[in-house]
Amino acid sequence: MPKMADATYADRAAFAGKMLETIVPRIAEAVGVAPGALETEVTPGGYMLKTNASLQSESEIDDPSADRLAAALGYVFRQDSVLVSRFDDPKGKTFYVTVSFPKDTLDAKTAQSFFEKADATAKGLGGGYTAFGDDQIFLNVTDDAGKPYSGLTDKAFLEGLTKTAEAFAPNKPAISQSGQVNARFVGNDWEKSAKGEDYVKALGGADTAAVTALDAIEADYAREVETAAKQYGWK
Repeated sequence: MPKMADATYADRAAFAGKMLETIVPRIAEAVGVAPGALETEVTPGGYMLKTNASLQSESEIDDPSADRLAAALGYVFRQDSVLVSRFDDPKGKTFYVTVSFPKDTLDAKTAQSFFEKADATAKGLGGGYTAFGDDQIFLNVTDDAGKPYSGLTDKAFLEGLTKTAEAFAPNKPAISQSGQVNARFVGNDWEKSAKGEDYVKALGGADTAAVTALDAIEADYAREVETAAKQYGWK
């Protein structure tokens, strides 16, 4: 499968938008989630100080359905993991901070700039973020032992983002929310499970109708990638 390493953000966003229209509804239906139950956007998403076009979904579905959908998306799109989160959960163990920008000002360039400045303010803030509309959301994700990957306490995490927002120009964002979120990763170790076995297990097994349907969808997705690689000149 062609690599997308040289793809521009605009090309990635255009491709993600097409997948949102043609592939995501089929994935949702394969695991029993009505496409109309999802509100999905193509937004900037950051990981390890790099911003890419990403698909972010909001829904009122229950946790088991959310995990199955995450596994299905990861299986078809060959993702290492998919983040599932439920905000304002008093039992949530992950701290989050929402940085809100003025209306229609949070684009990919602005998100990346804030991402870099946040990490320069406090090392550890460059781990990752998600975005919805004009909100850039940072999670202080922890490992199985409860230790933040950022190396920052929740207090330092909030203070670093607050300091960054106060100094960030010309957009003048502000911290609009912070609190606890129930966050977890649904993933697959592709080095050890080259056929997506971790995702398949989460979906109920290889012989299920869902996995059979997802295999067909993944084949179509692979063809879409090949076509896009030729269209955009990806290497």
